[in-house]
Amino acid sequence: MIDSYKHIFIDLDDTIWDFYANSKTALNEVYTQERLNRYFQSFDDFYKLYADYNKILWEKYGNGEVTKEFVAFERFRHPLSTVGVADDDLAERMNKQFLATLPTKTALKPYAKELLDYLKNSSKSVTLISNGFTAVQEKKMNSANLNSYFDHIIYSENVGALKPDKKIFEFALKLNQAQPSETVMIGDNYNADILGAINSGIDAIYLNNTTKKVTPHEKVVEIFGLDEILDVIKEK
Repeated sequence: MIDSYKHIFIDLDDTIWDFYANSKTALNEVYTQERLNRYFQSFDDFYKLYADYNKILWEKYGNGEVTKEFVAFERFRHPLSTVGVADDDLAERMNKQFLATLPTKTALKPYAKELLDYLKNSSKSVTLISNGFTAVQEKKMNSANLNSYFDHIIYSENVGALKPDKKIFEFALKLNQAQPSETVMIGDNYNADILGAINSGIDAIYLNNTTKKVTPHEKVVEIFGLDEILDVIKEK
């Protein structure tokens, strides 16, 4: 599955670093610290409001419709306003606490460590490409001791382009002195990671974290866990 490629590009959030598990843990801590049970029936009620709107905001950010500052603040203002709480200071405080707490969490996706160990001991170059905020992503990488696994680390803020923009993939190719045909992208976001890679001439491995299969594409291999990559390696 990856043996034929010289260069491996990998996404961070929910591909290697378990964003879902880590963010939920961090948000639960914020919920407790700020005594949000005054306003919400349960943490799960708050989390659903947050998560659903956060997804919309990140899509808008990816399309260049809003700024990162707007995303960071609005994702907390929205659930508060939904339950009739108009408190911008609280929303800002929640955002700061969340951004300080989230990067300290270290849960990885199942088999991520095994895959990274394999790649580190191979002759392949491994490059991280992430759309997340640079300061936050750097803290995540440090907390989880991930930096040593990568030959190159690329954050969208530093390039001035977000996946799926061709510019960030072309930047990664140039950095590795790589040809698209020698390269594969592994990621969980079909639009940003997979279509972005395909449109740049790069093959892709789609880590589908849902139960919904996608329409097959000749340049895409769909997997439902990183162990599927390891299983193919072990068979050879």
